[in-house]
Order: sequence, then structure tokens, then C-alpha cells
Amino acid sequence: MNTTPRFWRDPALPQVELRYIEDGRQLRYAPHSHRQWSLGAILAGQSHFEYAGQQQIIKTGQLLLINPHQVHACNPCESMRWSYYMLYVDTDWLTRLRQDLGELQCDQWQDLSISCLTHPLLFEQFTTLATGLFDPQLTTEQKEADVSAFLRSLFSQLQDDSLAGSEPPSATLQKALVYLHKHYDSNVTLETLCALTDLNKGALIRLFRQACGMTPHAYLTNLRIQMAQIALRSETPLAEVALTHGFADQPHFQRTFKRLLAATPIQYRDGPKRLHQQYTAAEQQQKRQ
Repeated sequence: MNTTPRFWRDPALPQVELRYIEDGRQLRYAPHSHRQWSLGAILAGQSHFEYAGQQQIIKTGQLLLINPHQVHACNPCESMRWSYYMLYVDTDWLTRLRQDLGELQCDQWQDLSISCLTHPLLFEQFTTLATGLFDPQLTTEQKEADVSAFLRSLFSQLQDDSLAGSEPPSATLQKALVYLHKHYDSNVTLETLCALTDLNKGALIRLFRQACGMTPHAYLTNLRIQMAQIALRSETPLAEVALTHGFADQPHFQRTFKRLLAATPIQYRDGPKRLHQQYTAAEQQQKRQ
């Protein structure tokens, strides 16, 4: 069994990204979040799913729906083989698609209340889509059409009560979040955030835990990794990514990246390119036979 994570990306389709794990029984994810909306399919095994302060067991054949910026962690049960697909979809692009369907009445993202779905038809459609995205024989245009068609089918079948009411961040929290997103590459201290928000350390940490599901330091670290992912897609050297995203050095960056995403920065950066090289080599081998 292959334990190396596989990543699919296409510069012509920046709104989507796909990850595949064939055997992830040794993987461990620390609590983290993503900028994108995420959809996962458990292909084999079971996993402990921590999401929105709750824990549940996710089994083969189930779908996971993870809202943007929602802290979560999904890890394998026992030592059984654990395999899954995870699709990451740009939130702005998906918001427009949901508007086109008439599901959203404004141009603001609205979270889904449902996080786990048992739906054999949608599961089959998603795994077919994921297989196609990894297929080098399909054109970019076909993949784009398949992604759009599947997501339209998914959101059309979700019930209206799957929409979750979400409170906007308080003005105090918003100050801190804006500052972190602007200065994530700098040495931001808790004292700086306290002075900005007029809160003491305990109150600020409680505010972040309640609204964001993590401490200010954990939020900043997660944000740095999110922004580093964007830089890695443009094949920026690892040392440069580390130093320009608030990490002390490259080893620190690599350890943190793997702790949150269960993959190394090199695996994430070079995965799609290596996948293309493997397909090209296989095609050449077939031609020689």
C-alpha cells in the first residue's frame, strides 16, 4: 500500500484542489482549518472526526463537509487501513455557484450545519469525480465541467435546513483577525493583540477559543501554513517560504506543516508535478511496447 499523499492541482482550475490517501493509518493531524470549503470521502477504514467541538466516528462510504475556517481533525481508528479523498474548493467561487442555484440570497458565504452525510449516490458521484481529476486523459475543460456539475448536484440535494446561522465576528475579534492577516509574516505577540483589543491575555484567549476554536497563537500558526500553501503552489523555494511566512527556519516550517497537514511541504509542492511525470513515463512505456 502507498502511504505517500497524492495531490492534484491544475493552474487552469485554481478553484479546486484534490488530495488522495491510499493508506493513512500512520497519519496524524493536529487540529487545523482551511481557507476553502472541503469535502471528503472515506474510501476504507474508519476515523475519529473532531469538528465544531464534537467527536464522532466516520465510516467507509460517508462524506465529510467541512466549512471554511472551522477547526477540525480527522485521524484513523486503531491500525486499520484508512483511505480517503479530500476536495478543497475556493469559497468565493463556491459562493457564486450557490447563488446561481438560488440557495444563497447574497454574495456572502453561509456555513452548512451538516458535517457528515451518508448518501450512496453522492458518494459514488464524488469518487467518480475524484478519479477523473487524477486522470491525465481528461481535458481541463471536462474536469471543470465535472466539478461544477457535481457540486451543483450536491448543493441541490442538500436540504434548506442544512444552512447554519453564523454570527459575524465581534468588532473586538475582527480587529485582532485583521491584524493577524496583515502581519502573519511578522513576530506578532499576545501582548500586541491585547493592546490592540484592550483585553487581558485570559480574555483574549477565551475570545479566540470561543469564536475560532483555537488560541491566538494556534490561529496565527494555522494562518501561516495556509498562506505558505499558496506560495508553494508557485514553486517558491522552501527556505524562502519559511522565512517570509513567520517561521524561524526551514526545519521549523517543515515540522509545523507536517503536523497540521500530515504531508511535507515538498510532497505538497511537487506532488502534482511528480504525478504528471509518472503518467508521462507510463505513456512512453506503453508506446515502446
